[in-house]
Amino acid sequence: MREWLQQFINKLIQINEKIETIATSKDTSKLRITLSVLWNLGLVFLILFLTGFVFVFSIGVGYFASLVKDEPLHTKEEMRKQIYNYEETSEMYFAGNIYIGKVRTDLDRQETTLDQVSPLLVQAVLATEDEYFYEHNGIVPKAVLRGLIQDFTNASTQTGGSTLTQQLIKNQILTNEVSYERKARELLLAFRLEHFMTKDEILEAYLNIIPYGRNASGRNIAGVETAAKGIFGVSAKDLNLPQAAYIAGIPQAPFAHTPYTQKGQLKSPEGLQPGIERMKTVLYRMKEVGYISEEEYQEALNYDITKDFKEPESQTLNYPYLTFEIERRAKEIMARVLAEKDGIDPKRLDEEENLYEKYIILADRDIRSGGYRIYTTIDKDLYDAMNNAAKEFQYYGHTFTKTEIDPETKQEVEVPLPVQVGSILIENKTGKILSFVGGRDFEITELNHATQAYRPNGSTMKPLLVYGPAIEYGVIGAGSPVVDVKFKYKGWAPTNYIQNEERGIIPARVALAHSQNLTAIRLYDQIIDRRPAELLKKMGFSKLTEGDFVNLATSIGALEYGTTVEENTNAFATFANGGKFIDAYMIDRIEDVDGNIIYNHTPEPVQVFSPEASYIITDMMRDVLEYGTGTRARSTLKFSSDFAAKTGTTQEYKDVWFVGYNPNISLGVWLGYDQPRTLYQFNNIYFQPSTRVNLLWATLMNAAYNVKPEFIGTKERFQQPKDVVHASFCGISGMAPSNACSNAGLVQNDLFIRKFVPSKVDNSFISSETRTVNINGESYLALDSTPSEFTYTSSGISLNKEFVDKLLGRLGGNPDKLLGKQSIQVASAKSFDADQVAPQPVNATIKGNVLSWSPSASNDVVGYRVYDLSDGGKKLIASVKSDTRSITVGKGKYGVVAVDITGLESAISNVQAGEPLQENPKDDHNENEQPNDNEQNETEKEENDQNHQ
Repeated sequence: MREWLQQFINKLIQINEKIETIATSKDTSKLRITLSVLWNLGLVFLILFLTGFVFVFSIGVGYFASLVKDEPLHTKEEMRKQIYNYEETSEMYFAGNIYIGKVRTDLDRQETTLDQVSPLLVQAVLATEDEYFYEHNGIVPKAVLRGLIQDFTNASTQTGGSTLTQQLIKNQILTNEVSYERKARELLLAFRLEHFMTKDEILEAYLNIIPYGRNASGRNIAGVETAAKGIFGVSAKDLNLPQAAYIAGIPQAPFAHTPYTQKGQLKSPEGLQPGIERMKTVLYRMKEVGYISEEEYQEALNYDITKDFKEPESQTLNYPYLTFEIERRAKEIMARVLAEKDGIDPKRLDEEENLYEKYIILADRDIRSGGYRIYTTIDKDLYDAMNNAAKEFQYYGHTFTKTEIDPETKQEVEVPLPVQVGSILIENKTGKILSFVGGRDFEITELNHATQAYRPNGSTMKPLLVYGPAIEYGVIGAGSPVVDVKFKYKGWAPTNYIQNEERGIIPARVALAHSQNLTAIRLYDQIIDRRPAELLKKMGFSKLTEGDFVNLATSIGALEYGTTVEENTNAFATFANGGKFIDAYMIDRIEDVDGNIIYNHTPEPVQVFSPEASYIITDMMRDVLEYGTGTRARSTLKFSSDFAAKTGTTQEYKDVWFVGYNPNISLGVWLGYDQPRTLYQFNNIYFQPSTRVNLLWATLMNAAYNVKPEFIGTKERFQQPKDVVHASFCGISGMAPSNACSNAGLVQNDLFIRKFVPSKVDNSFISSETRTVNINGESYLALDSTPSEFTYTSSGISLNKEFVDKLLGRLGGNPDKLLGKQSIQVASAKSFDADQVAPQPVNATIKGNVLSWSPSASNDVVGYRVYDLSDGGKKLIASVKSDTRSITVGKGKYGVVAVDITGLESAISNVQAGEPLQENPKDDHNENEQPNDNEQNETEKEENDQNHQ
């Protein structure tokens, strides 16, 4: 660079001297000034251009250096090994080292050598992909510059510009990641590879690794030998000109230009057209470069290439759902292994999308060509038995159909839309996935409904998010009362499965067994501030949103993005494991071609629930099978074991679930359509959706039992921890029994965590031992200091209104629905907050023989006392409750005081004088008899008592 710059400057000096000579001559004297100015301006602009060029060039070099600074310095041996890394396919195994088959290679490949490839194909490739292959050093600078300009200007037309060497680097060493860093590394490595391999070696490697679409069986292929045999049925060395041009044109868009569909069918004429047009483009390039003559070109254009395509061939893939699932999981594992090998924290792959995509591509390439041995946890016999049972099940439901246009053939086809199934069997203590059912038919959809289909989990959420946490927090025991009463909250009015049903106060275990929605939502409302959804996160629910943490509907399974059968079943296994979550896994270990273990699964248990809470919720879910929503499954089982289970149905019957477990295994089942629609069909062919899933769960469990009866049908039982105890409680309040609760016959006994056994005595009842008062028309509980003459006593038993309000909580509801058919009444009594200040006095008046007074201005008055103030004394002649403000009096002086709930009296009212009582000629009493004030007061008391009740 320095020498070139010096030569350039010397040349400028020579030019300047010549111009100076011309400018000083007599003939050009008139132009001297003009030329001098123009020349100097030219020099200024030239210097500015050179300075800018050097500046931009320096920045570019610096930026390029920064992009490749982390690229390791590959040795010749390393690079050649990576380039030739296309020889061995990895293998998969069931548990017990039983061979499954080879990992699918996206690119079926048969290796060949350059001398076994038709020269026509080599010329077609060079003319199309890299015209100056034998002249450049791995890169073409003008092509790189053109690509940069197109990128910076966001040009609508983007030309390739990558040499064969660059394409080889991208496919074998780097990835298809779109970034300047990857491109810079590609350029650097391409330039370096040209020093380590000959041109013919690079070309031969390229012809063996580049993708060429699909063959006649629909399998993806790579390499020209595989393409020639898979598309035309001939070897690469025997290709004619049109065939060679067709194959050379495929890599630009492999799946658009290939003549076959994914199912191995020949595309329609419209579908074949892009590949044929690309063939013509290749032929034109060959003519332009000079590889073929005009006559050869015209002859090839008129050639009917479609007659050479092979007839479609059937392809059979054993265990397709299993094969795809193993490959997917192996890639996830290898991505982290490779990242860690490169000194990158594998956790970054969960946080950085570009980094994740890069290593997934590298892992995919590594798994398919690295010759690994992948050992799984899948039990072959269990897998075969469960999938056969699922295939033969008769009660899935109606299969719909739809008509659509095949994207490859462009033809109209009828597509079946059956009820799909997802099921998984997990070994509790280890987390091993022993078997699964991925779907009804892999040909219909490749989606694995056991591991990858996310759906709302309905009522199977209740033990995980509501009852389990509520037990853990000490809010309830197994039989604690919960409320099954309708409510409206922010426009939401949920109902039970039976929409008009309200059972009132019922035991938690009964509510769970019958899957009552209202009880679950109300109970969740009591604990939602503790964010119990954090427990779901600990148990592997991978798509939780912030809304799932705060929405009440989450309690009945209304997850925003749903969950998978694997995640849901795995969470239930937590209860079987005494509260320890063990993440389910399928890949046990991976060995390299030399037998070295490069990955070995190690379980990492996480304590989510206590053993005590886990046992109690398990005991509650035993009832689901005993008398709840799972009785059909229990009656269909051909064996008995200590099972606990939960069913689930989502809105409009779009999904039905059944998850059950015993001490050894957990089995989860889901049914639903891929495009959600109701499973409920009004005909006599299929059972109700909830019955169907009961039957399917039992059918799959029976199939597993037939294979491993002692393991699946274990006689082991869940063991009750020492801190799980039976305790008595009031069935209305959940508190320690009171005499009133005992007298009502409402004492119950069930399981509690020892430290949460109810100790506070029940205060929910108003009984014959309970006194109340009336204040401003409202009933309140009397205080110990409240004078007895102003109180009422209950006849029978009723509930304290304060307790009722607390029971209904912020969601509210009709209190009359709480007690269902029980004879207990709901009273309006509640506590009163007394102020310990004497009440305000009243104003008395007398008319004839009737003394009356105004109400006290105080809000805590429970009654009034009337005093005879004759002869300077103060004699109590009457006590009346607050709803009475007049009595009949005789001759004398009288005053009235108000009495509050604490027993305090107001100041005496103004004094009033009475007249002698007048005779009533129509009265049957003796004319000398006087009405007895005590009798009158007693009569009023009885009437008031009756009105109160």
